[in-house]
Amino acid sequence: MPPRNFPYPSHSKKSLPYLVFIIFFAIFIFKVDIVILQYAIRSRVRSTSSQTIVTGNGTFHRHFVATWGINHVQILEDGELLTLSLDNVSGSGFESKKEFLFGKIDMRIKLVPGNAAGTVSTYYLISEGEQPDKIDIEFMGNSTGNPYTLHTNIFVHGKGEREQQFFLWFDPTLDFHTYSILWNPKCIILYVDGVPIREFKNLEGLGVPFPTRPMRLYSSLWNAEDWATQGGNVKTDWNLAPFVTSYSNFSADACIWSHQTRRSSCNPSDFSSKTWLNMELDGRSRARMERTRKGYMIYDFCRDKWRFLNGTGPECQIN
Repeated sequence: MPPRNFPYPSHSKKSLPYLVFIIFFAIFIFKVDIVILQYAIRSRVRSTSSQTIVTGNGTFHRHFVATWGINHVQILEDGELLTLSLDNVSGSGFESKKEFLFGKIDMRIKLVPGNAAGTVSTYYLISEGEQPDKIDIEFMGNSTGNPYTLHTNIFVHGKGEREQQFFLWFDPTLDFHTYSILWNPKCIILYVDGVPIREFKNLEGLGVPFPTRPMRLYSSLWNAEDWATQGGNVKTDWNLAPFVTSYSNFSADACIWSHQTRRSSCNPSDFSSKTWLNMELDGRSRARMERTRKGYMIYDFCRDKWRFLNGTGPECQIN
């Protein structure tokens, strides 16, 4: 062992070229990383710009964002098709980027095929807050060969209890069908393939609350086997998962609400130029609605004397 004062040889001069090489290599790698990052950013910008040009208005890239079960939400066909899936891990959902204060909204939907017992696909408008306004459409799945139940409800300040339910006159799982919500200051009308199935008039003058707060459009696919199918007697068969609901051809002719200005995009002149803002069912449309309701309605809260022992409100007499 050498003594403590032994003069160890110095390697500083020999190590200098290696140090310079290491520094040069580190700088080179750093610049390469910067170039790659810039390329990725430019590629993303080009991709986004291309996507915007391809999809145009009314597409899911432009108008919606996934809200939960993000891995179960897919946007396909250049933004023209959206699918929600449900398995024993998660369901999924999306919402509109904008809020509406009145509008005519259309969506083509193809529901979960086969044995969809226990599943619920929703499509609704809802305001913010703990006691929201809501225009609700839900599709309750059933076992193979049995019809879906189309469930509707109107909530104002968190209070609903205005359920009406229907069977459909077609198989909603074989192809896309158009489900529409018309909401203006005079009424709410729900349509299936252009056929009105429900009208809820604005009867605030008679003490019946009416939704007048800005609402956002939502849709989801989730498991409700405890109650959705035959009162919860038929459970979800997870061996058939994933269950998939598909959406296309979204369009909205609507008044867009701005939180910054606290105003909508519609002005008084729009009430004369936009027919849907003043639209109500005429005699012919109402007769068609009544024929449809007579053939396919399976529940009407207005006729439920067991549930409403003290009777229902003026909307049942007038609507």
